[in-house]
Amino acid sequence: MSDERRFDLVVIGSGPAGEKGAAQAAYFGKRVAIIERCTAFGGAAANTGTLPSKTLRETSLTLSGFRNRGLYGVDLSLRRQATVPDLMRREAAIVATERERIRQNLDRHRVTVFQGEASFVDAHTVRVSRAGAPPIDLGAEIVLIATGSSPRRTGLFPFDHPRVFDSDEILAIGSMPRSLAVVGGGVIGAEYASTFAALGVEVALVEGRDRLLGFLDGEISAALKRGMENLGIRFLMPQKVARCEAAGESMTLALESGESIRADAVLVSAGRVSNVAGLGLEAAGIRCGEHGVPEVDEHFRTSAPNVYAAGDVIGFPALASTSMEQARLAMVHAFDLQYKQALAPVLPYGIYTIPEVSMAGETEESLAQKGVDYLIGRATYRQNARGQIIGDPEGMLKLLFAAADMKLLGVHVIGEQATELVHVGLTAILAGATNDLFIRTCYNYPTLAEMYKYATYDAMGKRDAAAAFGRA
Repeated sequence: MSDERRFDLVVIGSGPAGEKGAAQAAYFGKRVAIIERCTAFGGAAANTGTLPSKTLRETSLTLSGFRNRGLYGVDLSLRRQATVPDLMRREAAIVATERERIRQNLDRHRVTVFQGEASFVDAHTVRVSRAGAPPIDLGAEIVLIATGSSPRRTGLFPFDHPRVFDSDEILAIGSMPRSLAVVGGGVIGAEYASTFAALGVEVALVEGRDRLLGFLDGEISAALKRGMENLGIRFLMPQKVARCEAAGESMTLALESGESIRADAVLVSAGRVSNVAGLGLEAAGIRCGEHGVPEVDEHFRTSAPNVYAAGDVIGFPALASTSMEQARLAMVHAFDLQYKQALAPVLPYGIYTIPEVSMAGETEESLAQKGVDYLIGRATYRQNARGQIIGDPEGMLKLLFAAADMKLLGVHVIGEQATELVHVGLTAILAGATNDLFIRTCYNYPTLAEMYKYATYDAMGKRDAAAAFGRA
């Protein structure tokens, strides 16, 4: 193999994990190649998932008048039947900008790009198969698998029917349906259910579990469900679909309970599967666990010592932000770069439902399970000047402190700008901060951030009341 086909690192996939892993290694002088099977960079995050879906969400919030709900007498709601392409005009520009940003980033780091399908010949050789051209074999000291994931499909649903969509296809729907059945109440299902409901679509959400997004703090999960019900979403949970049938101009879902749902369209959001088919992982000696997910250690190294995997391909949490950090950390370990040595012990979770939700750290349930005594501090948007200005009366910040020393253990936000607001608490948790940080800090007024001070006061008041009760 010629020297021009030998690389320190070969990355498979150009999504968040692939791009950041390639850039991390190249920044430290490694010779890097990236293989992308699609004509566009960015993976699902840029092209079918994160950015397109959030673009539609922002459009729905504006056109539905949701963000203007407190401006009495002002009606900016959607007044005509619109198609999804109508609502996605901004998406083309946003996606094009992100693709160009990725290309420029790879160019700046002098990463060599190969377009084609990747497969392992052995652990140190990756073959690039190209349409209408002979394959190319690349030699690699290190390989990073960052191929992402795809929607899980089951034979229960006729995906060849024009009214049945998976989460990668739903944004290609031609006309706005009058009614939509969403099967699966995970993050993706809940986000799309909220977005379409805000646009006036009648939405029914079928979920097999009895609690919405069970990893959330229970109080926040319940508040989210109420908020989505206020949008008009009908929840059927715990329920499972037994059959899906076409009935004229509509679809019918027969549930195992005997109940049935009729809707113009069906969105199936039943999880995702790792994109490993065709990679030939066995040729590299890579073991996979349940559902074909490559097994990795704490450094994101697979059973093949020189092959790493990061991002959605290795499963939960499967967020763009965590995928980037996993890949960076993997490359630091692979090349012994003496840079960051560990993934942050606390990661944020951002859920772009309506209302928006974000969290970091412990929940009430996790603290109870660990036997940790805690105090709760709450502050509401209703009692916050900025919250009143933006017209979000249901928003809330919830802080969880250790009762022993008032160290911040968890932060939970529901409401406008939740995914931004959570970072204040996230940083405080990572710094090991106590209530004193929020009491000493001066926040801009009027801002949502000042709720941190008042939520802390709330927790301290409960602490002092408990202490006074103990002395009585």
